[in-house]
Amino acid sequence: MNIFKKLYCRTFQFFFKIAIPLLPYRRPQILGSVEDCPDVLNDLGVKKVLIVTDPGVMKCGLTATLTEALDNNGIQFTVYDKTMPNPTVDAVESARETYIAEKCAGLIAVGGGSTMDLAKACGARIARPKKSIKDMAGILHVRKKIPPLFAIPTTAGTGSETTIASVITDGQTHRKFAVNDFPLIPHYAVLDHKLTLGLPKNITAYTGMDALTHAVEAYIGRSTTKETRSNAEEAVKLIHENLKICYDQPHNVKARRNMLFAAHYAGIAFTKSYVGYVHAIAHSLSGRYGLPHGLTCSVLLPVVLESYGKAAHKKLARLAKACGIADGSDGKTAAAEKFIKWVYSMNEYMDIPKGFAEIKEDDLQKMSVYADKEGNPLYPVPKLYGRKQLEYIYRKIML
Repeated sequence: MNIFKKLYCRTFQFFFKIAIPLLPYRRPQILGSVEDCPDVLNDLGVKKVLIVTDPGVMKCGLTATLTEALDNNGIQFTVYDKTMPNPTVDAVESARETYIAEKCAGLIAVGGGSTMDLAKACGARIARPKKSIKDMAGILHVRKKIPPLFAIPTTAGTGSETTIASVITDGQTHRKFAVNDFPLIPHYAVLDHKLTLGLPKNITAYTGMDALTHAVEAYIGRSTTKETRSNAEEAVKLIHENLKICYDQPHNVKARRNMLFAAHYAGIAFTKSYVGYVHAIAHSLSGRYGLPHGLTCSVLLPVVLESYGKAAHKKLARLAKACGIADGSDGKTAAAEKFIKWVYSMNEYMDIPKGFAEIKEDDLQKMSVYADKEGNPLYPVPKLYGRKQLEYIYRKIML
């Protein structure tokens, strides 16, 4: 990256960090069970909602308790269950059309990050009917209140129930883009661990490492605050202590609850402090090849951390010691290396691959352009990368 672009990126990030305390961040109100939703909806005067979910969630019957509670309390609902991984612009429009046709007045997202992304984007289009979702890409382009939104995660990974972001894929170009604005923060986050019991091992692994990526990237970036550092540390500590247990014991209630809160704390951290090049590269990979987002983050995290070198060692060392991965006798470099080694070991333990055979040489230049556009200047990374350096990261994970 040339010196002028570096100066622009760091200047942008400096002023954005100064602005953090002035921006209208808010936390969703936490509900402990899906059965709490009807009382809140009645208080809001909402008589009909659109439940946004996906075929897998429906097949597992994870919406049954919610729909029964809504029925018992006289609240009507329509189910939109067509959400797919990496939701597209067309899917956003389809959900919006259903919402309008059914005369709904609220949204309930039940599922993982893709479902919440779709529900948020649907809300944005309802709030801004004359503006396409692609025109709202970037920062602060929604600027109007969306309908009441309840986010019910069925995985412990994205933390999307607390973030300002909705990530959507352009079905024509396969490019992912993010819509970031404060109205997209869900009004209610329903952290009901019962919905995560028995998750398949691979989903447990991918989503857990996604939560870890959120916490780590938020922590080592240059826009941290005391609050975000504390939330990131708590998230990593919970992941360190509970993810393997969830992987080995899918019905362990305590571990599942702890992982759900780990993802939530990580979401709070990166909502204010943002992520880094792991996400910029991961979004381009999942957009191009349809790879699960959590899987791409899992593979990329240790590779990108290694590439940062000394620029990330101080903060990685502090994080490693705070979470019990390193001890007080370890020096800065040793503690940071222990952390990276632990990430690699977690991937190996959970059978996460070291790279992707899907990556094609002919796609590298275009994907590096997408990653550069997403990451610079927004992401306050420890070390700035241009397109050639980003392309090198792709090559590191080619199989």
